[in-house]
Amino acid sequence: MTTMKKNMFPPGLVNNLQDVLSKKGANKNEQKQQKDDDSTETSTSSSSTAGNENDSSKPVVLVTNGEGVDSLGLVYLVQALVGLGLYNVNVCAPHSDKSASGHSLTVRETITVTQAEIEGATAYEVTGTTVDCVSLALSGALFSWTKPLLVISGINRGSSCGHHMFHSGVIAGAREALISGVPSLSISLNWKREESQESDFKDAVAVSLPLINAALRDIEKGVFPKSCFLSIEIPTSPKANKGFKLTKQSMWRSTPCWQAVLANRNPSAPHFMGNQQSLGLQLAQLGRDASAAGAARRGTTPRKNEEVESVGAAKSDNKAKKYFRLEFLDKEREATDDELDFKALGNGF
Repeated sequence: MTTMKKNMFPPGLVNNLQDVLSKKGANKNEQKQQKDDDSTETSTSSSSTAGNENDSSKPVVLVTNGEGVDSLGLVYLVQALVGLGLYNVNVCAPHSDKSASGHSLTVRETITVTQAEIEGATAYEVTGTTVDCVSLALSGALFSWTKPLLVISGINRGSSCGHHMFHSGVIAGAREALISGVPSLSISLNWKREESQESDFKDAVAVSLPLINAALRDIEKGVFPKSCFLSIEIPTSPKANKGFKLTKQSMWRSTPCWQAVLANRNPSAPHFMGNQQSLGLQLAQLGRDASAAGAARRGTTPRKNEEVESVGAAKSDNKAKKYFRLEFLDKEREATDDELDFKALGNGF
């Protein structure tokens, strides 16, 4: 195991991690036998758990995330936790993708909660942010309990290293639990578009479970840290990871890039335009506005079903509208302290 420098984690958690890693040296036959045994146990416990998902005798674990209740990272994680048969697994997650929503709460608006179908778990999807989900779940207004043993936020598609933790919805879910006095951890997979596959989420779950179990043991012993939550970053190839390493938060961030786009009903397919093209579209729109104003003076009434869509900069109530879209560009990372989060992650830890 990587040598641990002085850190704020209690010896219990570090010892648990060391215990987990020491078992990685077992021979392949032992690993195969354990895998077969686990599969049998999982099959048995899954069938029994499905009918006892609200078993009050089991400790409560709450799962949320930033990418929505249907995201593979959450689905595979919940399936694994249910399969253990040790916990009363509950889910409260956003209805849609709320990544990069940070620690935002929904105020002065009503959110909708709908029951979600996840076998073996009590699950709800919420039309709000990840922080809304955790805050609501811990309030006692939705579930019959108010304090789970552990809150797990993840598994997120993409790293939350460095300054990304301030934007990250998955980090915010764990942070909200910490603020509320509940032990928590977040999990992110360093997803790369050209390399990663959906099956990597299953591998990420397998890598995460020993850490989750170690944290739960420490919580039950009363030695899990109360002044922080645990942020788990999983490398791009989870199976090929080099082990666990306690790191320091870096100052790294991607470069934000704002681009002018056409007014488009499909925000996932933006059209970028230059200044000259944008000016031409604005002039064209002014011509449409003038024609519409002339029709209004003549007393003509447009048909009720008629719809006019503007592009570029549109005028409404004498106020011009412009449209922009944010993209994050990866920038080259300097070779610095090996103990920094992104450096250790890039090195396969």
